[in-house]
Amino acid sequence: MFSWLLLLTVFVQAQTPGLTVEKIMRDPKWIGTSPSNVFWSEDGKKVYFNWNPDATKFDSLYSVSTSGKDIKKVAASERRNLPSMAGSYNKARTKKVYEKNGDIFLLDIKSGKTQKLTNTVERESSPSFSFDEKKVLYLRDSNLYAFNTATSQLNQLTDFRKGRKPAATDDKDPQRAWLKKQQLGLFDVIKEREAAKEATKKQQEIDAPARPAEIYLDDKIVSNVTLSPDERYISYQLISRPKNAKITIVPDFVTASGYTEDLNTRTKVGDAQTTSEFFLYDARRDTAYQVTMKGIAGITDKPHYIKSTDAKQAGKPNGAADLRATSMFGPVWSEDGKHAVVVARAADNKDRWIMKLDPAAGTVSLLDRQHDDAWIAGPGIGYGTGEMGWLPDNKVWFQSEESGYSHLYTVDVNSGAKKALTSGKYEVSDVYLSKDKKNWYFTANKVHPGEKHFYRMPVRGGEMVQLTTMPGASEVTMSPDEKKLAIRYSYSNKPWELYLMDNQKGAKPKQVTNSLTPEFKSYKWREPEVISYKAQDGVDVYARVYRPANAVQNGPAVIFVHGAGYLQNAHKWWSSYFREYMFHNLLAEQGYTVLDIDYRGSAGYGRDVRTGIYQFMGGKDLSDHVDGAKLLADKYNVDPKRIGIYGGSYGGFITLMAMFTEPDVFAAGAALRSVTDWAHYNHGYTSNILNTPYTDSTAYAKSSPIYYADGLKGALLMCHGMIDTNVHFQDIVRLSQRLIELGKDNWELAVYPVEDHGFVEPSSWTDEYKRIYKLFEENLKKK
Repeated sequence: MFSWLLLLTVFVQAQTPGLTVEKIMRDPKWIGTSPSNVFWSEDGKKVYFNWNPDATKFDSLYSVSTSGKDIKKVAASERRNLPSMAGSYNKARTKKVYEKNGDIFLLDIKSGKTQKLTNTVERESSPSFSFDEKKVLYLRDSNLYAFNTATSQLNQLTDFRKGRKPAATDDKDPQRAWLKKQQLGLFDVIKEREAAKEATKKQQEIDAPARPAEIYLDDKIVSNVTLSPDERYISYQLISRPKNAKITIVPDFVTASGYTEDLNTRTKVGDAQTTSEFFLYDARRDTAYQVTMKGIAGITDKPHYIKSTDAKQAGKPNGAADLRATSMFGPVWSEDGKHAVVVARAADNKDRWIMKLDPAAGTVSLLDRQHDDAWIAGPGIGYGTGEMGWLPDNKVWFQSEESGYSHLYTVDVNSGAKKALTSGKYEVSDVYLSKDKKNWYFTANKVHPGEKHFYRMPVRGGEMVQLTTMPGASEVTMSPDEKKLAIRYSYSNKPWELYLMDNQKGAKPKQVTNSLTPEFKSYKWREPEVISYKAQDGVDVYARVYRPANAVQNGPAVIFVHGAGYLQNAHKWWSSYFREYMFHNLLAEQGYTVLDIDYRGSAGYGRDVRTGIYQFMGGKDLSDHVDGAKLLADKYNVDPKRIGIYGGSYGGFITLMAMFTEPDVFAAGAALRSVTDWAHYNHGYTSNILNTPYTDSTAYAKSSPIYYADGLKGALLMCHGMIDTNVHFQDIVRLSQRLIELGKDNWELAVYPVEDHGFVEPSSWTDEYKRIYKLFEENLKKK
């Protein structure tokens, strides 16, 4: 025992001093593997999670009792028999239906017994209970089926068919019709046989069992098929895919076959997109009809950035205007089955409507409209219906950024009265209504923009009770009986660990896992200081600062730019940019001051920060970094001539804009997997911020680095994966050609043949960051 402790002490001492790129960029298992994908057993007696304390090739499923003891690797037999985490419950939550391996299962939670309802080669999916809970509903090949759990009878409720409806067999040709009439008039036997055939056909139609109406889809796709509580109405979306959209091809050069293989990726922004229509099928009337947005406020409004005069509308009678393209989601039915709401989103994403649905009339009426001249987004607002549901008194709850921050609201479907349940300069996310409908549970960054805590609040609003208190972030999963909390917690210099806690204010969380390796723990990882400073327009900008232990006057500095645009990194929990976090420790160790900024466009700070980049990426988001450089010089003893900048994806884009348009501020920059021309990026992300190239070309020209390449003065390193299916390798090739034509010689390009957008291989990470480190050492350190 003594010898083992001695060896461990020697090992720790050997690892403590000094970091290197090679150490940092190894397989991340050297750090230890944090628990992930936390979920409770259906009976609430165990917590399951993925974990890898033995540093094997893949994570395994583990379980722990509610006391926090008896951590065990789950046996293969138990793992195979576990119900899926996804699924639907009955109202009393005593039964659950779920899909597993393409089949449907019914679980009795109290007894633990599982019944396999389907066993087919086709995939069944999206199971749920009917309103009366006597049937299990599910989809197969986009058609809706109902399985009666008492009688085991299976009914097909829809008959969606691909292609066009076959043409009628009756001969419409006049000559052939005349000949048939002549035959019937001349020959009695022909007349009798035809009459018998027609009588047989009519009898077969009478004797045939009731079947759902055939609905032919042509070349469309059916989606979101749901049944109303009274089982009269079936709602569905018909999605049309563009026929003329051009897909970008990304060649993969290093393949197992030895041949170059083409990867089909995506269209470019502004190309033809899918369109959506919302339909109802009334089984009682045996008819299908479309629900439209006609008459809804704002449906004919043009986006603010487009001038009011439009030649296309000039010739229309009575000033008629086109309905804007929208997608409709839902319906979401009330608990008594009497009311339904749908959510519609404009294709330009500048409006979201919540509307009451009258299925019999096929009409909608407005309950809430959220409009943004930029674009609709924010926590809980997202896509589809967003976070929403029903309260027992026929009020709909939902999230909105109406106040400038994503908060919780209700609206009465009868009176239209709306109420904000939370308010303030913070964001609410992950909203959950307790089983007894008396309390809300949600996450909010109320204490500090860089902390996430779990709260309880009365269903009518009122005091927010903070249940978690550890500084950083707590990701909470409640037990089925809502008495226990499973918490994935981390701090800025402590990776995620699993804790268990009673669902009570003041309860003490108990740590369950210890995931970190002795080697990782042997180094004293810095706790970056989370600061804020005033941008030139007066907005508070948050950032992380890493200071060298022995800072010198007029020392070097590096600014890191996080990716994704809408992402938060100047916070107090373990960063998803953990490699960069460790690299910043290395830089600080080598005398650099590092600043990591949540620039305009970042998550966590409300609507105005989120949309601060509208129509000009490389505007306020870049000036926030220029202001950060000034802060470094004014407050942190940094030489303003020795500041570098780097980042990946959106961070690479900002780096390019910094090096091209602010060449006197940044002496060196490393742009990784960078967008160089937004007209070549995807539609879903880019069109929200810059609209489309053919309707807002100025925004694209202002925002794309390729137009500013002539401004390069400092040293530029560019790194890009050759099979990047997100930001295509074509982006960096086009910029390289531009730099060549401009005669620039202070740049270099490193390519990574086997890497996609997010690098995987430790060798690639190591090579990339050795180059970044070399760039800064050669250009930011005094000669």
